[in-house]
Amino acid sequence: MLAQDDPHWRLTVVDDRSPQDARAWFDTLDDDRVRYLRNPENLGLTGNFNRCVDLVEQDLAVLMGGDDRLLPNYVRTVRARHAADPAAGIIQPGVRVIDRAGRPARTLVDEAKRRIYAPRGPVALAGEDLAVSLLRGDWLYFPSLAWRADVLTSVRFRRDLGVIQDLALLMELVLRGVRLVTDDTVCFEYRRHAASESSATAFDGSRFTEAAAFFADTASRLADHGWPRAARVARRHLSSRIFALTMLPRAVRHPAGLAALTRHVLGR
Repeated sequence: MLAQDDPHWRLTVVDDRSPQDARAWFDTLDDDRVRYLRNPENLGLTGNFNRCVDLVEQDLAVLMGGDDRLLPNYVRTVRARHAADPAAGIIQPGVRVIDRAGRPARTLVDEAKRRIYAPRGPVALAGEDLAVSLLRGDWLYFPSLAWRADVLTSVRFRRDLGVIQDLALLMELVLRGVRLVTDDTVCFEYRRHAASESSATAFDGSRFTEAAAFFADTASRLADHGWPRAARVARRHLSSRIFALTMLPRAVRHPAGLAALTRHVLGR
């Protein structure tokens, strides 16, 4: 954040009761644009997301992860895109994937996002077209998104979901008519590593048990909303099932996870 070439930003660090209190380190920054808050108790992933939403004060907000990186042009890029289209509720800027050591990385998931699911060039999407696009394969990088504050603070992350809550929140906003725009300018580095919450839950199968329930519920809601095409895509959730298929060889040492993955692959 301190390296941004646009100075119009504020950073709130929300420490979800990590083992080490980092307040003293942040105090050494001596920058009034940065504030450090430590939760009185651990809220967990979803609870901490909602805590961050409650703390939003500016016109645009970003829920960045603790292990991702902003490039120096991030704030400038999203502010320019917002100025060009102030009615858009969500901005997806250009993203580079990095590994644990910060080096550029290529994974099957990210190549599928880029080559198969993500739309080509800067686009604006809303309504059933946006729902279909995201349900075919969630090509967004959630921590990199810039949100119009009134859009983000109008919803909360679902506490009954542990991993797929980002897509659930996005679908809630899509149903409300929120429009998403993209920008090809690379200004964010998304870290992909095995220690992430989503990777851990993939191997034990809980991610896919949760996903199956989410897609079934979403298909029903979309059908009731009058979006039959999006409902069909949710019902099939092919990209999620294909991803589960790629995880099967590495899940052989987790019998419970293997069974859940197999059920998900078969659409049961």
